[in-house]
Amino acid sequence: MRISELSRRSEVPIPTIKYYLRQGLLPPGQSTGRTQAVYGEDHLRRLRLIRALVNVAGLSVAATREVLAAVDAHTDTFAKLGEVHHALPSPMPEAEPPDSTATSHASELIAAMDWQVSQRSPHRTQLAQALAALRRLGFPPDTEILRRYAELADQTARIDLDQMMHQEDPIDQAERALVGSLLLTPVLVALRRLAQENEAAARLAPSKHVDHGARNADDSAGEPRAR
Repeated sequence: MRISELSRRSEVPIPTIKYYLRQGLLPPGQSTGRTQAVYGEDHLRRLRLIRALVNVAGLSVAATREVLAAVDAHTDTFAKLGEVHHALPSPMPEAEPPDSTATSHASELIAAMDWQVSQRSPHRTQLAQALAALRRLGFPPDTEILRRYAELADQTARIDLDQMMHQEDPIDQAERALVGSLLLTPVLVALRRLAQENEAAARLAPSKHVDHGARNADDSAGEPRAR
């Protein structure tokens, strides 16, 4: 396909595609003339991954180049996933460095879960930062409660990996890893809040639950209009 079709199918503007080519993020197409080239389905998949890294994960061009180089260099899925996963931005980018207590607490939780996690994983530090922030705010995390949350995260991770392993192409696998880690996070947050609302209604609401939003709408509908 020509670059115009590649742009149309990927929904990436031609100037942006040319920029990715100049930066080495997208491999060059097959030359058909001094200023022309054709591109294949691999370029389309690569563009999708680049856009996920840049637009969704928020990586810089340099960081994106490193992730793509790692994806290209490694032959096994585990190494590819590790490189992509470790490149994900921190959910607490402005957090203070964790103290030794929080770092130890995070390591103990990981060990208690028997998780095989690299010592260089940035997510170790992110967990310790979050635990330290909770303690500074007067909400020291309870070990047993954290363990129960970790068990739920364990179940979620199994679902994520089940979805990723359905993809045979390494680019598709890397993209699925990003989708599971980033794009589904708002869905999980919304589901958790909906479940909390339901649980609160079951435990705390009067026996005859009233939908306050619906009641207010009905009340306003029955009020006489001002003249």
